[in-house]
Amino acid sequence: MKIKLLYSCLLLAATTGSAFAQDTPDPAMVQKIREEGLNHSKVMDIAFHLTDASGPRLSGSPGLKRAQDWAVNELKTWGMANAKREAWGKFGKGWEVQKNYVAMTVPYYHALIAIPKAWTPGTNGAIKGDVVLVKADTVTDLDKYKGTLKGKIVIFDTKPGIERTFKADGVRYTDEQLDEMAKAKPQAAGGQRRGGPNSPQFAAMQKARALRTVINTFLQGESVGLVLTQARGSDGTVFTTNGASYADTAKAVSPELETSGEDFQRILRLVKGGIKVSVEADIKTQFFTDDLQGYDVVGEIPGTDKKLKEQIVMVGGHLDSWHGATGATDNAAGSAVMLEVMRILKAVNFQPRRTIRIALWSSEEQGLFGSRGYVVNHFGDPKTMELKPEQSKVSAYYNLDNGSGKLRGIYLQGDSLAGPIFKAWLEPFKDLGATTITISNTGSTDHVSFDAVGIPGFQFIQDALDYGSRTHHSNQDTYDKLSEDDLKQAATIVASFVYNTSQRDEMIPRKELPKPQPARN
Repeated sequence: MKIKLLYSCLLLAATTGSAFAQDTPDPAMVQKIREEGLNHSKVMDIAFHLTDASGPRLSGSPGLKRAQDWAVNELKTWGMANAKREAWGKFGKGWEVQKNYVAMTVPYYHALIAIPKAWTPGTNGAIKGDVVLVKADTVTDLDKYKGTLKGKIVIFDTKPGIERTFKADGVRYTDEQLDEMAKAKPQAAGGQRRGGPNSPQFAAMQKARALRTVINTFLQGESVGLVLTQARGSDGTVFTTNGASYADTAKAVSPELETSGEDFQRILRLVKGGIKVSVEADIKTQFFTDDLQGYDVVGEIPGTDKKLKEQIVMVGGHLDSWHGATGATDNAAGSAVMLEVMRILKAVNFQPRRTIRIALWSSEEQGLFGSRGYVVNHFGDPKTMELKPEQSKVSAYYNLDNGSGKLRGIYLQGDSLAGPIFKAWLEPFKDLGATTITISNTGSTDHVSFDAVGIPGFQFIQDALDYGSRTHHSNQDTYDKLSEDDLKQAATIVASFVYNTSQRDEMIPRKELPKPQPARN
C-alpha cells in the first residue's frame, strides 16, 4: 500500500512538473511580444478608426458596417487568412440618427441634452408644441387625455434618477479587492436568482412594462408630436436605450427622446409649477431594411503543426455599440485590443501550432446574438447540447468587454484546472499589475456563449475606471475616455495568452459538459 501510494505521488509530481514546464512562458517570445505591444503599439490608431472614423455602431446600422469593413480590410492588410464578414442569422432593422435638434423655447430658450431612443421615428420635419404632463397609473387613466394630445410634447411625472454624489467617477481595483477575488470559492450551479421570473420584482417590472406598452400605443394613436423621458445619468450624461423593437414586424411608435436628468427635471418643475413650457424639435432618423441579416467579423492566422493546425484558439469582443456616442469603452476598446493582438502576433512573425481566429461580434447589446449565432452555426446548440465536430477543436476563447481599464488577471469561469496554467502565464506580467486568478464567473458578455456549449471561455479582470459610472451605454462613451497605457498592457498580455495557448501540447482543460438549456418562456 505504501509502495503504491509512493508511486502515485511520484507520478503526480512528474505530471505536475511536466505540465508546469510546458506552461512556463518562453522568455524570448514574451520579450518580443512586450516590445511590440508596449513600444510599437497601434491600438489607439485602431480605436480611432472604430470610433471617430466609423461613428456609432448600433446593430444593423451603417456605422457598424463601416467599422466591420475597415476591420476586415485591416486584417487582410496584416496578412490574415479568411478575413470576412460572416452572417450569423436574421437580426432585423438597422437604424441611425441623421438629425437631432431639440430646445425649450418658452419660458426662455434652452438647448436640451436629449438623444432619440433607438429604433424610434423622427418628427417628420420641424415641430413646436406645448409640454403636457401625462399621469397614468392604470389604463383607464388615459381616458381623460383622449383628443387633447395631438402635436403636444408629452412628459411623465418622474422622480430624479440619481442623487448627488461625491464619489470619484473612475476607480481601480485595490490590492484588498483583488485578494478577495483570488480567495473566492467555486459558485454552485443553478439556484434561484434574485429578481427571477417568480419574484415580486419581476412581476412588478412586467406589470410596469405592460402598462408602458399600452401608453405608447395610446400616444401613437393620439399623434403626439414628441415624447420626452428622463434618462438614467447625471451631470449631462445620458445612458441610452431603445424605444422600440428592431424586428422588421415591430409596431410603429411615437418619436421619443431620452433627456438628461437635469433638463427633464427643470421642465417637470416648471410644468408642475403652472408655468407654460414650449419645445421645438427637428429629429430625423432612418431605418434600413434591405439586409436584415446580422454579421460578425472573422479572420485567422493559420496553424502550422500537422497534428494541431485543425485546433483553434479564439479571441474576440463585440463591435456593436449604442448610438449616443461612438462606443469607445463599450466595446471598441475590447475590439481594438483583440485586433492589436492579431497584429502583434503577425508583427513578431509568429508561426502558431494551432490556428488563431479572431471574431468581432455584432448585436451583443441585444442579447449576445452575434456570438450565440456563431456558436450554433459552428459548435453546437446549448438548448439541446447537440454538438458539432468543430466544438472539440477549440482550445479556448478569450473575450474582452469591460471598458478601457488595464488587465488585473482572469476569471476562470469555474474551470479550476486552468488556474495553475494561467497563473504561470501571468508570471511575466507582475510588473504590469496582472496577477489575479479567480475561480469566479462573470457574465453578460460573449464568452458565455462558448461556455454554454462546453468550450473554455474566459473574460479578463479589468480595472473599472469610469466604465459603470460614466461611459457604459452613454453619450460620454467617446475616444477621449480610452486609457492608452491600459490598452497597450491588455493587448500585450492577451497576445501572450494566445501564444501560449497555441503552442501548448495539450488543449486548455475543460469543465464538465453543461446540461441542455431549454429556452425560457
